[in-house]
Amino acid sequence: MLTAVVCFSSLDTTGKYLSGFYPVTQVVWIRYTIHAVLMIAFLGPRIGWGLVHTSQLGAQITRATLLLGSTLCNFSALAVLPLAEVKAISFVSPLLVTVFAVWLLREHVTLSRWAAVIVGFLGTLFIIRPGSHMLSWAAFLALGTALCYSLYQIMTRKFSTDEDPIATLFFSAIVGCVVLVSVMPFVWMKPALAHVPLFLLIGAVGMFGHFLLIKALELERASVLSPFGYTQLIWVTLFGYLVFGQWPDHHAFIGMAVIVGSGLYVAWGHRARRNEEPDSAIE
Repeated sequence: MLTAVVCFSSLDTTGKYLSGFYPVTQVVWIRYTIHAVLMIAFLGPRIGWGLVHTSQLGAQITRATLLLGSTLCNFSALAVLPLAEVKAISFVSPLLVTVFAVWLLREHVTLSRWAAVIVGFLGTLFIIRPGSHMLSWAAFLALGTALCYSLYQIMTRKFSTDEDPIATLFFSAIVGCVVLVSVMPFVWMKPALAHVPLFLLIGAVGMFGHFLLIKALELERASVLSPFGYTQLIWVTLFGYLVFGQWPDHHAFIGMAVIVGSGLYVAWGHRARRNEEPDSAIE
């Protein structure tokens, strides 16, 4: 799980760097294409058509499209805003899941959980700070990342337990590849030779990170693993400083602490009352 967190942090850092040179759609398309090609190359000979075997094709496509939307919003926000702040804002996704669970799944939510959700959203104000440079369209894209990912998690809750996680992982890649290929002729820029290893890296760490996440969840309960997801804030803060020279101010650190605290309360409190697994902040 901790290695998966490092993979996702590396993915965001590399994606932010490449988005300074190429259109975001091209970066995202290459990320999913390499992911799909690697799965076909390494798992195809052994699994074959099992990569695309599903009893819920429409749900798989919708779910993968939501993940694609989350990635597009995330990389677009990262192209403009500091790495740690974008990731912190997107970490309100477990709180949004609570809101959508009431609306879409008719779940009961206690007053204490509603209070935690409200406090978590207030934490985003410490980061965005109305009147500062953080309040921009890119900040709303970071919220869009959380919105798409929370709906993605709601769909995951409704998914049949019969779905093969490897097939689900492949659909996540192939849908992004197919959806974006139509716009590539209009945005394509020839990658510089020095950037080719970085493009290969984002596809590889994206695939490997999600694979490690699946394996971790096979070995341990999500309720145990979920807190480790928030260590991603440590890595993106470090990578943001080392690669881009960006360090969050004290307002951003306060906001991060509030969002993480609220998310953990919602996850652990929810599990204690309903005996359900919490929603992860990991993408």
